[in-house]
Amino acid sequence: MALDEAIAAAVRKDNSPPTLRLYGWPLPSVSLGAFQSIVDIDAGYCAEHDIQVVRRPTGGRGILHGEEITYSFSAVNEGLFSQGLLESYRHLSSAFSLALQKMGLTVTMKDRRDKGRPIARSPLCFQSTSYGELTIKGKKLIGSAQKRWDNGFLQQGSMPFTIDCALLASVFKNVVPSPDFAGLKDMIHNFDCEEFKKYLVDAFETFFGISLLQARPSDQEVEEAHILCAEKYRNPVWTTGALRDTRLCNNGIWRRA
Repeated sequence: MALDEAIAAAVRKDNSPPTLRLYGWPLPSVSLGAFQSIVDIDAGYCAEHDIQVVRRPTGGRGILHGEEITYSFSAVNEGLFSQGLLESYRHLSSAFSLALQKMGLTVTMKDRRDKGRPIARSPLCFQSTSYGELTIKGKKLIGSAQKRWDNGFLQQGSMPFTIDCALLASVFKNVVPSPDFAGLKDMIHNFDCEEFKKYLVDAFETFFGISLLQARPSDQEVEEAHILCAEKYRNPVWTTGALRDTRLCNNGIWRRA
């Protein structure tokens, strides 16, 4: 979380180009949305079973991370991303849709906002689908959330390979396992993570008409991430939600050439 925010800060300051980061989690972990209540999860169960809990800089609801690809994308509010949150979601979803299509899936993007309907009470991100999000036969494949500033934004998302419904029900309160939960391995025969990463990078290059170069975080980003870890993301006050500070296992990042 700290590195995602540090990269976004560098991109917004024009110290780094627009950046796509892909990474994973060594152990089951929970990320809460920036404004989500900690009471949505069973903190005692998480502590007892060594399930780490972190609060994201982005909004949205909770995600149980495990066997998956997590992504973050940082850019400035220019060009295709100058039209606000919803259009940014739509453009990024179009790129992800292209990657999934290359894997042989038929994907549906939600193209309208729900108006006049109450927001779902579930604390779980994958229990409902919002504008611009992708589904296959009604099953949500990617959960995403965004944090915006005047000069740029950070979008984070989770693409699970498998869904542990029993663990979900233990970690999140008021969550009932659903047949609508599905991972990419349920959809794609002989799913290959590294192949999927290549499709993702290719899809971003094709959809946005750019070239991406694989890179490492800059020294400045790493330094800022360490500061953010110490002051924010490892601070139990931030994690429990009492702190609303808005200041500023890496697998690879891709930057606009």
